[in-house]
Amino acid sequence: MRSFPAPLRLRLDSDALVSNWQWLARQSGAAACGAAIKADGYGLGAREVMRRLIAAGCRDFFVSNWHEAEQLETLLETGTCLSVLHGVREEDMPHARISRAMPVLCSPGQIERWKAAGGGECHVMVDTGMNRLGIDWRDDVAALVEGLPIDTLFSHLASADEDTPLNALQRERFLAIKARVAARRYSLANSAGICLGRDYAFDLTRPGIALYGGIVHDLAARHIRQVVFPEAQVLQRRRVIAGDTIGYNATFRAPADMDIAILNLGYADGYLRSFSGCGAVFVEGERLPLVGRISMDLLAVDVTGKPGIGEGQWLGIDYALSRAAAASGLSQYELLTGLGNRFDRIWV
Repeated sequence: MRSFPAPLRLRLDSDALVSNWQWLARQSGAAACGAAIKADGYGLGAREVMRRLIAAGCRDFFVSNWHEAEQLETLLETGTCLSVLHGVREEDMPHARISRAMPVLCSPGQIERWKAAGGGECHVMVDTGMNRLGIDWRDDVAALVEGLPIDTLFSHLASADEDTPLNALQRERFLAIKARVAARRYSLANSAGICLGRDYAFDLTRPGIALYGGIVHDLAARHIRQVVFPEAQVLQRRRVIAGDTIGYNATFRAPADMDIAILNLGYADGYLRSFSGCGAVFVEGERLPLVGRISMDLLAVDVTGKPGIGEGQWLGIDYALSRAAAASGLSQYELLTGLGNRFDRIWV
């Protein structure tokens, strides 16, 4: 913790996070609903996210690598599972063999490495159309995993947020593998996959972006709540005369005399230059536009006609994920995971 507050912060809504998980769990039907907390909980802080979701009833958590897992193992309780989606490299084996987390084995080489070290309970990932990590669905998966006690057999949908025949094709391929490979559970659906219906849920769903306020399907738009609310402090209020320009490269010229507020926020914090000319802040429900180009640490907001806004005041950034993604051209994933460590993260 810092000894004094930073001039920018993320207000993080605990109730919204839990509400989002509960809705996704209901949509999952009889399947267990887990939570992807990789990339430090999509930028919110994985430990704090995990604590809150365990208290809400979540029992399955997913991270990318063993470094992430090591930071979270102390939070595991009886009946909870932490899974490492990228499997095990040779360098990971000493820790993986003693860890409370469980690997998701992703290749024939990883399976052989795990078997050679004594085997033991694990997960396995099968690639059914993403062509990323996983054993190819055309391989003899049953022969490769013979002798392994598999807790969960995974696959991952490539385009669940789109209406495409690939979704049904991946499900059919996964069903065919399920018929040949014994596991305690089977898991296919991510956030968007949950919205495709319970035929995609199997035994365990793995939401990620929707937990944190991402809208990945029209069905979710009425239920998923915003979790992350960036706020930045005003450093200076200043008067700009008609004809003056604002910011680097003079991309904005004042059409009339105006007042601007300079905020302590920029692309070094993950608020990228693509928000120049389209980003905004909210003041008492009113949307005030950014003016000029966003720089590394600073941006300018038009506060003309708002005499109460001055140095030290906190302004909320317009950061509803679907709207911010449409305005900036960034994905909802980039918007969250790019938020830097100069923010104080404050759960409310």
